[in-house]
Amino acid sequence: MTVDQNPHGRVRLDSVALAMQRVRRFTRFRIAPAVYSETRPVEVSAWVVGGEPVPFAEARGRHFEPVEMGMPWGRPWDTVWFDVRGVAPTSWAPEETELVVDLGFTAEQPGFQAEATAYRPDGSIVKAIEPLNAWVPLPERGPFHLLIEAAANPVVQVPHEYEPTLLGDLRTSGDEPHYTLRRIEVARRDIVVWELLQDVAALDGLVDVLPPQGMRRAAIVSALERMVDVMDPDDVPGTAAQGREVLAPILSAKAPASALRVSAVGHAHIDCAWLWPTRETERKVARTFANVLDLIERDPEFVFAASSAQQYAWLKDRQPGLYARVREAVAAGRIRPVGGMWVESDTNMPGGEALARQFVLGKRFFLEEFGVESEEVWLPDSFGYTASLPQIATAAGARYFVTQKPSWNETNAIPYSTFLWEGIDGSRIFTHLPPSETYNSDLGAADLARAERNFSEKGVAREVLGLFGWGDGGGGPTREMLAMGARKADLDGSPRVRLTDPTSFFRAAEAELPAPPVWVGEMYLELHRGALVSQQKTKRGNRHSEALLRQAELWAATAAILKGAGYPTAQLEDAWHTVLLQQFHDILPGTAIAWVHQDAEAGYARVESLLQGLIETALAALAGDGDVSLAANAGPLAQQGVPAMGIGPASAPAPAAPREEDGTWVLEDDRLRVVVDARGALVSIRDLVAAREVLPEGIAGGVLQLLRDTPREWDAWDINEEDQRSGRELLEPALVQGDGDAVVVRHEIGKSAVDVRISVVDGHLDLAFDIDWQESQKLLKLAFPLDVRADRATSELQFGHLHRPIHRNTSWDAARFETVAHRWIHVGEPSWGVAIANDVVYGHDLRTIAAPSGRPMVMARLSLLRAPRYPDPSADQGRHSFTVSLRPGGIPEAVADGYRQHLPLRALRGAPVAPLVVVSNPAVVVEAVKLAEDGSGDLVLRLYEAHGDRSEAAVTTSVDWNAVEATDLLERPTVGSAIQRVEPRRVEVTLRPFELLTLRFRAPRVAA
Repeated sequence: MTVDQNPHGRVRLDSVALAMQRVRRFTRFRIAPAVYSETRPVEVSAWVVGGEPVPFAEARGRHFEPVEMGMPWGRPWDTVWFDVRGVAPTSWAPEETELVVDLGFTAEQPGFQAEATAYRPDGSIVKAIEPLNAWVPLPERGPFHLLIEAAANPVVQVPHEYEPTLLGDLRTSGDEPHYTLRRIEVARRDIVVWELLQDVAALDGLVDVLPPQGMRRAAIVSALERMVDVMDPDDVPGTAAQGREVLAPILSAKAPASALRVSAVGHAHIDCAWLWPTRETERKVARTFANVLDLIERDPEFVFAASSAQQYAWLKDRQPGLYARVREAVAAGRIRPVGGMWVESDTNMPGGEALARQFVLGKRFFLEEFGVESEEVWLPDSFGYTASLPQIATAAGARYFVTQKPSWNETNAIPYSTFLWEGIDGSRIFTHLPPSETYNSDLGAADLARAERNFSEKGVAREVLGLFGWGDGGGGPTREMLAMGARKADLDGSPRVRLTDPTSFFRAAEAELPAPPVWVGEMYLELHRGALVSQQKTKRGNRHSEALLRQAELWAATAAILKGAGYPTAQLEDAWHTVLLQQFHDILPGTAIAWVHQDAEAGYARVESLLQGLIETALAALAGDGDVSLAANAGPLAQQGVPAMGIGPASAPAPAAPREEDGTWVLEDDRLRVVVDARGALVSIRDLVAAREVLPEGIAGGVLQLLRDTPREWDAWDINEEDQRSGRELLEPALVQGDGDAVVVRHEIGKSAVDVRISVVDGHLDLAFDIDWQESQKLLKLAFPLDVRADRATSELQFGHLHRPIHRNTSWDAARFETVAHRWIHVGEPSWGVAIANDVVYGHDLRTIAAPSGRPMVMARLSLLRAPRYPDPSADQGRHSFTVSLRPGGIPEAVADGYRQHLPLRALRGAPVAPLVVVSNPAVVVEAVKLAEDGSGDLVLRLYEAHGDRSEAAVTTSVDWNAVEATDLLERPTVGSAIQRVEPRRVEVTLRPFELLTLRFRAPRVAA
């Protein structure tokens, strides 16, 4: 379309634009209103719940008051039940008789506002009611009775504005009704008019994407104009058939043989929590599946893919009748459980064992409930993908991976649509990035044209995946989307669309691309970097819970095998369910409303209480009634003389006592000397063993930096690099003084206070932070300049580590200005380096910059706290604690320090207990010790190679066993080369760099 500006300022449109202006107006104001040409009133009464949702059985017995249309309703997060009674006219066909509802829907996307569920009087669910899908079938003639559970979910999302809102916290959301009941009535759907509307929608979309001068576009516009010409605007129902006849030839034109093939899979990405709490997600899941089951009955080709075992579990618990229908649909192949994970988790921050358990518990649920095992990893919306994921996924039996999130990158585009993704250990998984760049497609022309435009393998492949259906807040596909797909099955000007399932797509994609390109390493998202920092209390809960779960499983398994104690399977699984749910990609990243994070913190508190009790019970069973002062070491490496995974006396090193010296404070032991000046900054960190200074001359370390944090958009999600040009260093402390075995520094920033306790113990510099944080839109970083010549840094991630460039040679390097690390980072030269470990920090940035001398140095910074205002205006306010340690050393020392922070010794009294398992090589790390998932009592070890080298180790047990085998994550035997030799109580293994190995010891027992 072309436009021209005349001297009077009016825009001149070309003939096509004028024609389409006419067509679109006719469609909007004539055809669309004529879909429901006849209506009948109904009787409506209501009961306001006035609190949390109640089951159908309770609502049915309540007193309902008559209401009229125009009634304000819906205090935020409340529920109103509407009792609807009417008559379906006997003269109307069942397929054209519907109840049409308008709860006061806004222009927002479905799933982000009011929505409802329609029930029959017996409590069975008919269908959901949502914007753009606000009808309920009435197949029976005569009187009917329905109950509608309407959720007054407020509109929290304000696109592109991100203003603070109080609606995300139940305590501050207010009492005023947010909606107006506009319409509930019986309506007769004119199927011919409706089909005409779908014809027009299919062709109208093509006008906007086809070549402006092309013959096909001109033919479509001409046909649409003739459709308007032949129809009577005053009698649309009477002339709709004529309109369809005009469009039929243009709709029957076939796509060329070379057309892109879109495998269309029904989908509804349902966030387990985001701008709504998990309790509302439970209802969203039911609504979505109700919609899907309705469509399955109407279209025999339609297949729906749904991930997240947690969501099926909710449905099983809350809506058993609906769940039974879902099970039938799964058995028939119409609903495909996909992903094999408990939830669509974040993949950057969960620990290795937690990511493994996402698959273990997710796949177990699907196998036990449905007898199916999904082959694909399904993570369309997580905020980047760890380089460890290919190995974890393939170890769980996955073959395929699908996501579209990298299309959100601000700077660079991954150059492939279909490829092999290679992880840190060399594992590869067949991967597809749907080139439509959405998981919420409507199969319209814009999405399909984008898919064709973006598909990187054009010329050698033609298969792409199209995920269609309303998502984020659920809802799923609609009948209009299916109609669109049917018209695009073989339509000139459009890619070919076929309704299918994910496995069929992947099989076809593999077949046509036998030698796909390879992407190596992480799929870093060049956006949402602030999600590594936001809602620090949620992140602390996650890291702490992961540590407690390791301890609880280790000590419970040890007590079960050595002492015959009961193994608390159900309690451990319950704790895992909570932790895995809260690793969902809008909970752990800190990008949800206040209500969600309040629930998360409460969940972590319950997990802690449960697991502490399990740990204490197991340790008491192991250590017995002795009175020797002991320490339990749950870590995989010895600490303070206590063997790894054993119980014994500890020889704790004494911290260095601070001394004043020339206006500074000095902390020094036989390996490290640290000087703190009057600004509370570290002006020297000297490695006494290597006789080398850690800090570059003339620049202080351990300095807190307070930076502006006002993202362009996506407040809780994003950190923008330009904000880091504006800020200051905290070098004017309120207090610097010696305090026992530490130097204490206090900084006061407005209403905030930061207390830092600096100590030197056993060659480590430890900084313990106690922070009262009352800032808004500020980012707090801890900076360590390092006198190291390096062009890369190393970050721990799941089951290994990753080297990243720290220069800016390419746009890819420059865009990676905030990255994830787990328990440690390391920067080094071939013979010397520095490890920085932490107890609960994920966000880091490391860059090569010029030192005051002009020589290169490395600036390593840890991102401690943020204070975004949307979607939770009170995010991160309150008390926080961190511990950060620094020591000279290599990767082995970094690994050891990370575990020292993560799994500190636990004091107890009793008798020493030798470890159940001993590993001879510290490069081979035990990440989990547990009993088998199947309840057999078998012992399961999860190990990985941690140093990035080929490593050999002997794994020795203190008990006998019948056999040992390597397994996948689901503890099923696998064929591999890791096990080299088996002897009584001893297994010799050889692991490739970062290789993950699960060993299953059959029938472990104490020798008689």
